Amino acid sequence: MRAVEVLVEVPKGSFVKREAGLGVEYLSPVPCPFNYGCIPGELAEDGDPADALILGPRLASGSTVRTTAWMRVRFLDDGAHDDKLICSASPPTQRELAHIERFFSVYAVARTALNRLRGRGAARSLGIAPLLTPSP
Repeated sequence: MRAVEVLVEVPKGSFVKREAGLGVEYLSPVPCPFNYGCIPGELAEDGDPADALILGPRLASGSTVRTTAWMRVRFLDDGAHDDKLICSASPPTQRELAHIERFFSVYAVARTALNRLRGRGAARSLGIAPLLTPSP
């Protein structure tokens, strides 16, 4: 676990996914089940700011939250590692982790379809892992 500051880009319940500094990336057919954002100043392997999700109540878009990262969703997008930190005030429950895994399994299918329309490769969810486990 580690302390992080997350900039909320997609509030819990939102259908709009924004691309950093570029406006709307896509509209989702289902609402995001958690707050989603990035860690400003920390780059992920794909060259974008590190992604993070925050469990708990809906937070305002644009707000910055100091929280704890407990684990990560291992994710590949168009062949690049694009892991997402799982953050909350307390360790996530098994039920929350199962929900996150289900969401990202479905999200990978939708993301692959979007990628194909844009001439890019598939997306895959590789499950949840501790923070220190290296990606394959």
